[in-house]
Amino acid sequence: MIHVTVLVDSEHNYRGIHLTGHAGLADDVQEGQEAVCAAVSAMTLNMANSVEHFTDDRFAADEDDGMFDFRFTDALSSESKLLMNSLVFGLMNIEEAYGEPYINIRFEEV
Repeated sequence: MIHVTVLVDSEHNYRGIHLTGHAGLADDVQEGQEAVCAAVSAMTLNMANSVEHFTDDRFAADEDDGMFDFRFTDALSSESKLLMNSLVFGLMNIEEAYGEPYINIRFEEV
């Protein structure tokens, strides 16, 4: 299962995202889990690469096998807000369509 933690500030702006898990680590792999994993990975990495390429916003990112952490370190531009909103919207659509045992999203105030 993919565990997603969306980091939100007190003004309800998305400040980052933390993902752990993937289909290869699941004890009971479900049909379609690899497709969900690939979609989540592609959307998340595209957001991070787009922030880096299209904005001047500062962030910290860390990636390891089965883990991705991305956090903004300064104020967000309108472009980064849109990219994060789009990512969370897409992830929530995946969660709504597939749910457990594929993906679980929670929100954490930072």
